[in-house]
Amino acid sequence: MPTFDIPARGVLKIKNAVFDFNGTLAVDGRLVPGVAERLNALARDIQLYVLTADTFGTVEQACRDVECRVTVVGENPVGPEKAGFVEALGAPVTAAFGNGANDGPMLAVAGLSVAVVGGEGAAAETVALADVVVRDINDGLDLLLKPGRLIATLRR
Repeated sequence: MPTFDIPARGVLKIKNAVFDFNGTLAVDGRLVPGVAERLNALARDIQLYVLTADTFGTVEQACRDVECRVTVVGENPVGPEKAGFVEALGAPVTAAFGNGANDGPMLAVAGLSVAVVGGEGAAAETVALADVVVRDINDGLDLLLKPGRLIATLRR
């Protein structure tokens, strides 16, 4: 389990990572280049989950070569369902990544929350709930793969 000792903030342990799909890992239903490789590298140390309403119906195909568990969530509103999923995993040891308004609730409860401003943009209310805001999902994944980046961003 990756551990981050963040000065003046404390120790953060990450056992799980939960990702929204469309707008976060993917644009228009297709994984952003570089994402699959980074996710598979992360999967060596933590459990990965993709939670999605699967707007384009592509998540299963897009994630077929990624070491993760895919869950298609129910009808609107899905925000509370995503938050409940993170809480059931253990919110303090879970990182959550998202961009949409329905991702805000899971970012609000996660031990580490990352808002991704990618090709779709990001809902302002979700950005306001994040610990870190990144311009691209690969930058977000690198926060966990290259711990110095996360520590530098969150130190006080």
